[in-house]
Amino acid sequence: MICKHCVLILFVLALIWDSGCRRLPGKPSEADRWVAPSEIADFEPLYRQNCAGCHGPDGRFGAARPLNDPLYLNLIGQEDLRQVIQQGVPSTSMPAFGQKFGGPLTDAQVELLADQIRSRWAKPEEYKQVKLPPYSQGEAVAAGTGPGDPQRGASLYIAYCSECHGTDGRGGKTSGSIVDPNFLKLVSDQSLRTTVIVGRRDLAQPGFGSNTSDRPMSGQEVSDVVAWLAAQRLGPVSSEPTQRAKPSPSEIKTAIAP
Repeated sequence: MICKHCVLILFVLALIWDSGCRRLPGKPSEADRWVAPSEIADFEPLYRQNCAGCHGPDGRFGAARPLNDPLYLNLIGQEDLRQVIQQGVPSTSMPAFGQKFGGPLTDAQVELLADQIRSRWAKPEEYKQVKLPPYSQGEAVAAGTGPGDPQRGASLYIAYCSECHGTDGRGGKTSGSIVDPNFLKLVSDQSLRTTVIVGRRDLAQPGFGSNTSDRPMSGQEVSDVVAWLAAQRLGPVSSEPTQRAKPSPSEIKTAIAP
């Protein structure tokens, strides 16, 4: 039978042993302990491990589109952003990150990324009075915009884009080819539409509201230019560009320069 004194001694020795183990050289602290990827619930490590490699450590200056871009984040809605993260964009370099679609992230982690990206970088107060074109072609049709027409798009391309990308889209004085088949095979029609609307400020490429001197592009004009660009996957679209009509005073809008 163990005496009370022995039990007390054993208890004190156990405390000393436990305290000593916690100070062993090389023993990780609580903050350094390994956490299963599916259990990470903090934006910084989630973004760093899954997004920064393509979109940049601060959402900018990566190979892919900047996420630290208020115009882009106010164009794409919360649900669309969440869907892109979760499902990816087929036939492009954007993979699916949601576990349901073969990726590593849980639904909660996808939601956290979408929420934090918007709350940190969207600046919605700057866009309350800005009328943006519809994000997707489906939204454009629902808003009354007709389908894109590549023949009209050829003329609009000359008016809005040729100054930088050249009259045939194969490169101009400040920007490279926009009809390179290798590029077009890596981007979806939605990616083209997003680029026409938002531009790439990290590459000094203007968006729909600052690429012309008189007015921003309308939703129909965006759809037409995207249709022309998409058609280049099948070869050059033959069209004699027509002179763009001068907008009426009621069409004049303030160019956007976020």
